[in-house]
Amino acid sequence: MPKRKSGEPRAVGAGTSTVSRRSFLVSAGTVGIVGAVDAADVTGQSRAADPPGTADRRGTVALMLRINGKEHRLRVDPRTTLLDCLRETVALTGTKKGCDHGQCGACTVHVNGRRVNSCLSLAVMHDGESITTIEGLGTPEALHPMQAAFVACDAYQCGYCTSGQIMSAVALLKEPCGSDDADVKELMSGNICRCGAYQNIVTAVQQVRRTA
Repeated sequence: MPKRKSGEPRAVGAGTSTVSRRSFLVSAGTVGIVGAVDAADVTGQSRAADPPGTADRRGTVALMLRINGKEHRLRVDPRTTLLDCLRETVALTGTKKGCDHGQCGACTVHVNGRRVNSCLSLAVMHDGESITTIEGLGTPEALHPMQAAFVACDAYQCGYCTSGQIMSAVALLKEPCGSDDADVKELMSGNICRCGAYQNIVTAVQQVRRTA
């Protein structure tokens, strides 16, 4: 049997070609790259076929919100509250973050015409729904009657809770409510005014109710 020279690849079985360590690693690496490309293609096809609302690779989901009459197509973290979506994603900062626990009412908006504490509601829960914020009620040149009444009755002091107060008051106009001030106070009890402008708020609401 001829003697194997130093550095010469060892034969692998009789009648088979010799395989060096270098050629084996090159072949294995090529197979790995091709496999990775194929896997990426399959993954891409799977993502393309995912139904709406499915999280992407970053964990965000697609949704459409109709805010103040305008469609907004967004991608958000599924844990994002409606409040944070409005303020941080859509940049509508008129809706305020007070307690962030649904206790103060500063974050009140309308969803399909009904008042909602937006800090307690996830944005993805409202895909395709109509959202109205304080920015959608009126303009400085053409105030909503409730906004005008709050100004006329001095129904605010620091103003931080005012947008939520007005949104609740506007919703109240369409809700069953008795005619007395006590009835208005009961339906507005979810909105806290730390400055204590409650009586003027009730006066403003009653003024609009009488003229509505």
